[in-house]
Amino acid sequence: MNLVTFLPFIVLIGAMFLMTRSAKKKQQAAAQMRNDMTPGTGVRTIGGMYATVKEIGDDTVTLEVAPGVHALYAKNSIGAVLEDEEYNRIVHGTADVTPTDTPVVPDDASSLTEAPKADLTKDEGEAPKLDLGKKDDSEDDGPKDGRTDGEAGAK
Repeated sequence: MNLVTFLPFIVLIGAMFLMTRSAKKKQQAAAQMRNDMTPGTGVRTIGGMYATVKEIGDDTVTLEVAPGVHALYAKNSIGAVLEDEEYNRIVHGTADVTPTDTPVVPDDASSLTEAPKADLTKDEGEAPKLDLGKKDDSEDDGPKDGRTDGEAGAK
């Protein structure tokens, strides 16, 4: 048999080997992360809930989801073990305020430009513009034919 006929099979087997190897590494990293949990660590479940680890069993973890509220979860349901500062930033809204050398950028560009003119719509010597809006005149208040709303026009 010729080597060319076996080449697609060899490439396919090589690709399958590479894919399973990378998936196996990801599974091992996730298992190592779950084994590194200690009581008091902040975690995020695969459902997106943030909690604090209270007790660790063989296949289960007791999480404190709110002060005084404990729930039992499988270890496989832990999506990420968070560092203390990241957990506090997300759950409690606290952040380490570190001064940076980057300038603060305003929300709008108006403070970056020079002071505007008093009225940008008029030039010097230009006539005032006409107001085309509805005017409130007392003669337009009543109907012209003497009827009020709701009266029938037939006799």
